[in-house]
Amino acid sequence: MFKVLTIAGSDSCCGAGVQADLKVISALGAAGTCAITAITAQNTLGVSSVFNVPASVVGQQIEAVISDIGADSLKTGMLVSEEIVEIVCDMYRKYSLKNLVVDPVITSHKGERLLSDEGVKKLVSDLIPLSYLVTPNIPEAEILAGRKIENLSNIKDAASAICEQGASNVLIKGGHAIAHGGNNDANEEIIDLFYDGKEFQYFREKRVDIGNVHGTGCMYSSAIATELAKGNDITSSITVAKKFITKIIKESSMPGKGNRLADFTHQTGE
Repeated sequence: MFKVLTIAGSDSCCGAGVQADLKVISALGAAGTCAITAITAQNTLGVSSVFNVPASVVGQQIEAVISDIGADSLKTGMLVSEEIVEIVCDMYRKYSLKNLVVDPVITSHKGERLLSDEGVKKLVSDLIPLSYLVTPNIPEAEILAGRKIENLSNIKDAASAICEQGASNVLIKGGHAIAHGGNNDANEEIIDLFYDGKEFQYFREKRVDIGNVHGTGCMYSSAIATELAKGNDITSSITVAKKFITKIIKESSMPGKGNRLADFTHQTGE
């Protein structure tokens, strides 16, 4: 049995966060566990409120899972505060964990702040150096690297800067918007830039012109973490996860009035 621990916020519409992570982990054939960092009131239209779980309780959740069940990989999402980032780092070191995938959730799709400024600093100084892979989108990469991204050269520079912070590998999601000048040509490719500290590599899938699907960043990173838990190498894990998330987008539905959600009634793991 392959085991994946996700440390992230709870999403009441189950489109992102811990709920979405656990669906992906299960669909890809692994056993998921979780530690919840925050309880959010949100739906397909956005986040209306956030209740932060005390850092000590987050640590207790992690310790309860790891001391009994263990984990072959670890994925972090919304970490909320400096204190929670520190607890995650402490638990990671205490139990000599591996395959840490950091999805640096800093703001929501609509711009609501989900990680404090102090938390971002702690993420950069302490958590990123422990990571095996960091998976920012363009706005998150700009914050982590401390520079504006306007072209492919900027994306490469940002990936290099994040690696210099201590990350073993970086995957910057959403470079397609830069590569294609932000157009919405249905024939364009979704391009993510991967950097292992030595070489750059592009992961491409044809763009699905279907509108915004809530939680794709969470699901993408948890899919990668699941493949790493199985013992697959980093490039194979990203390749599988990229195809999986493209399928998720194609099969998404619109149960509410806002963004689309992943529809796991389909056989997405096949």
